Formats: sequence, C-alpha cells, structure tokens
Amino acid sequence: MQRAFGLNIPQTLEDVCHPTRLALVVYDMQVGIINQIKNGREITGKVLQVLQGARQAGIRVFFTRHMSLPRELMGVSQLRMAMAWQRVKSVDEIKPWFLRDSTGFPLIPEMCPSPARRCSTKL
Repeated sequence: MQRAFGLNIPQTLEDVCHPTRLALVVYDMQVGIINQIKNGREITGKVLQVLQGARQAGIRVFFTRHMSLPRELMGVSQLRMAMAWQRVKSVDEIKPWFLRDSTGFPLIPEMCPSPARRCSTKL
C-alpha cells in the first residue's frame, strides 16, 4: 500500500477489499416496499445471503430506509415525484407512504441490524 497526502492508496485487490475499508449498504428493505414487490420474498432471501456473508467477513453494514415527509413539508420535487408515483393529478390526493410512524416504514424483521445496534421493529 502506498501512502500520499495522509491517505493510504490500495495497490492490490486484497488492499481494496479489506473488511476495514468496506461497507455493505442495505437499501430500503422496508415492510412497505418489500410487500409491494411481486418477488419480495425472493429478494429478501438473496439480500440475507449477502448480509450474512458481510457479517461473517467483519464488514460494516449500514441500513437505509426511505422516508416520506408530510405533504406540508415536502418541497416542489417531492410533491411532483409523489404525484407521478401515485398517479394523481392533485397535491391533495398525495398519500405519504413512508411517514416515520407508518406501518410501511420499519425494516422487515429479517433485516434487523445486529444486536449491537438498535432495531425498530414497530409495525
């Protein structure tokens, strides 16, 4: 590994793929998303395999969730996107799908972060 300007510059695949330099980002594995997808259970199984491998290798794991704002707090692009996704013609018809306390917001139970992390299983 070379060092320049206070940075370690990886030279080999082993350098690049060292668990201390990698992270797995698990994106939007939420109840409200997985339940809408035709093959949601199949996708969940594949993501769980990757998650297990990352944990066994000591790779950090980060979970993301999509969150909607209440209509009155949405900006122009959020309102337009919600109208397009929900196929409605009026802002009044928008129903925020992923409000923090909604049933679709939590991660699916299978994706609960490791015990060292907090997991909101509120459904």
